[in-house]
Amino acid sequence: MPALALAQDEPVDPAVVKGELDLTWVILATCLVFFMQAGFLFLEIGFSRGKNVGAGVAKILANFSIASVAWWGLGFALAFGGAGKIAGDTGFFPGFGHEISGLAGDLYGETFSGATAAFFIFQFMFCAVSLAIVWGTTLERIKFVAYPIFALVFAGVIYPLVAHWGFGGGVFAEIGPGVQDFAGSSVVHLTGATAALAALLLLGPRKGKYGKDGVSRAIPGHSMPIFGLGVVILWLGWFGFNGGSTLGTSDGRFAEVVMVTNLGAAGGVISASLLIWLLTKKLDVGMSGNGAIAGLVAITAPSGYVEMHWAPVIGAVGGLIVVGGVYFFERLRLDDPVGALSAHGLAGIWGTLACGLFTSDRLAETVGVGQAGLFYGGGLDQLGAQAAAVGLTFAFVLVTSLITFAAIKAVFGLRVDDETEEAGLDIVEHGMYGYPEQFIPAPELVGYGGPQVPGAVAAPPRTATTTQEVPAT
Repeated sequence: MPALALAQDEPVDPAVVKGELDLTWVILATCLVFFMQAGFLFLEIGFSRGKNVGAGVAKILANFSIASVAWWGLGFALAFGGAGKIAGDTGFFPGFGHEISGLAGDLYGETFSGATAAFFIFQFMFCAVSLAIVWGTTLERIKFVAYPIFALVFAGVIYPLVAHWGFGGGVFAEIGPGVQDFAGSSVVHLTGATAALAALLLLGPRKGKYGKDGVSRAIPGHSMPIFGLGVVILWLGWFGFNGGSTLGTSDGRFAEVVMVTNLGAAGGVISASLLIWLLTKKLDVGMSGNGAIAGLVAITAPSGYVEMHWAPVIGAVGGLIVVGGVYFFERLRLDDPVGALSAHGLAGIWGTLACGLFTSDRLAETVGVGQAGLFYGGGLDQLGAQAAAVGLTFAFVLVTSLITFAAIKAVFGLRVDDETEEAGLDIVEHGMYGYPEQFIPAPELVGYGGPQVPGAVAAPPRTATTTQEVPAT
């Protein structure tokens, strides 16, 4: 007891306490952003047919794991390990004693430390989110082999370069007064959506999506409750996504960013729901959910730059954009089952441009990037810088992604054959249905996790050659 009393009298260094609080918040935010992988999984599974739901699980696990290694070896260094205009040049394979310069070195020192590790893993989660966005346009028809190859290129090169330009002091800092993208409407979401567009252009639509007359046909997802759960998880994860981008707890700014984020999502839901009701006289669940995603994407770039009352406005415009975007891409015969091009691409563009309109002079000074937006007397300079960043991001990611996917298509093939697509990716590529009871007769479930009947023989795995026995979905 006397020892404890003496320990209580030791002076506490406020700087140490602040550092520990900042580190704790960054790691908590990292966990929230990681949980977004579950959100993307449920969102995509909900919009998939029952014969393809299991494939989503394998995809998420493989992509996240491969991207983790690519980011460790190459991506982090290119994104944050140097002060070059195009890419970083230090910090490859961090943890081996290599020095780190650039933003990471300035923030946490040139030797790898616990604080650097927190920054490393937090920023990787952004890369993983951007990669998860890519596959929304490819559901139900892409070969599994495309995932690991593109994940390596995307997490190792494509995303890190854009992240360096936008977050690491690269090209975007040199455009006009400096580009404002607090948490990545362009760097993360437009990047992922543009790569998704490249994949879609080479894949084409799902079988049966468009009739001979060119009219779009609905292919309903198998579970709106699962989709809704995905949206709610993403909404929660976004509090860490945007709020964690403060990289600390000073002055309570992270709490304001979280509140702004929530208001943006709410605005997206309300406007998307109202618009789809006016158009169809039905409250489409998918559109309402995508309204939330679009509102969140739209508020991502401005979340650290705009006053609170602008948040629902920015989110509401995002909600209108996602509804219009879904109809627009349908007319172009671009089969995007989850609406990724609209919710992450178009809403990402809007969110980036919104900084040029609504950034307040107070918060521009607080963050230390760029200047006030048009509505705060900043003129068109900031809006021009934002537009340039959008154009540069789109052009670079589209070209590099098209090259990568074209190479995959030439060497391995990108799309499964018609027979596999008809049977479903679950059984052909993974040897098991996500919902076996729906597709395999009860006596044949032995060996597939079904009831173990004494003396029964397990049925052989179904393949694409047995599609005549598989019920249509």
